[in-house]
Amino acid sequence: MASLWRAVMGDNTTPSTDDYDGVEFWVNPERTGWLTKQGEYIKTWRRRWFVLKQGKLFWFKEANLSRGSKPRGVVPVANCLTVKGAEDVLNKQFAFELSTRSDTMYFIADSEEKKEEWINSIGRSIVQHSRSVTRDEILDYDNDSRK
Repeated sequence: MASLWRAVMGDNTTPSTDDYDGVEFWVNPERTGWLTKQGEYIKTWRRRWFVLKQGKLFWFKEANLSRGSKPRGVVPVANCLTVKGAEDVLNKQFAFELSTRSDTMYFIADSEEKKEEWINSIGRSIVQHSRSVTRDEILDYDNDSRK
């Protein structure tokens, strides 16, 4: 199965600093925490530190982040379609999935509360960063000067 990264970005490389779009993931993230993530090629489960900031979901081996930290991966959530519980799919407690048109990533949180917090945060980020219309393109019909 192709990685979510390649599915989203159409790229076979690991993330580079260009992929961060200037996001300072080490400063004031929207959400951080440990999640267990299913591996890309060998389907083992690995515990990773996740950071959600400015429409990007980063993951790292360690929780101590600095400017020099290198993510193990990054997903632009604007390209994601759904985030939802996946206990029934994986038969694992506190599981959830993040899907694009072509791929799905699976995660396991430490509790039901943490799972719901991640689903809500990622869902909000998907909505905020996937708008097809910019604020400048919205027509205010109440104050339309074209009348």
